Amino acid sequence: MTEPATNPAEELLDIVDENDRVIGTALRGEVYRRGLTHRCVFILVRDPAGRIFVHRRTDTKLFSPGAYDMFVGGVVGSGESYAEAAVREAEEELGVRGIAPRPLFKFLFREPDGGKLSWWCDMYEAEWDGPVSPQESEVAWHAWLTPAELAERLARDTFVVDGLEAYRRYLELRAG
Repeated sequence: MTEPATNPAEELLDIVDENDRVIGTALRGEVYRRGLTHRCVFILVRDPAGRIFVHRRTDTKLFSPGAYDMFVGGVVGSGESYAEAAVREAEEELGVRGIAPRPLFKFLFREPDGGKLSWWCDMYEAEWDGPVSPQESEVAWHAWLTPAELAERLARDTFVVDGLEAYRRYLELRAG
């Protein structure tokens, strides 16, 4: 696994095909510019009361700056497994140690409305019962929301499109 770059655009990512097989590597900035398919992890974090960690992304993010999200997560580094990335991303974004994400499902996200971006999303769920200290470079605002409070925010605020798709699939899984 490579060390994370200080500039997110310079992170080295694995490029994958339609079957999630690695076919090469590229820097994150190039991946986004060229619309290359890569890997991401999404972790839905709940507290013991069942509330969901929801946050607003900082305005400096490469993808969906300033949008809200009900998942913590991010790109999988070159040579890193989905499971390793899930723990790393959850711990970094929440500012915690010892979180244990449980795998749920994986799907290929394609940016809607003719967008060129696509990535494999490996979905996880985790419970956290301690304090959080979110990463200031990633999280501009955060709160623990009940599912009803989250539904209210979904109706009025702008959420990341991949998170919306992932949450829809998550709710279907729970209902089924």
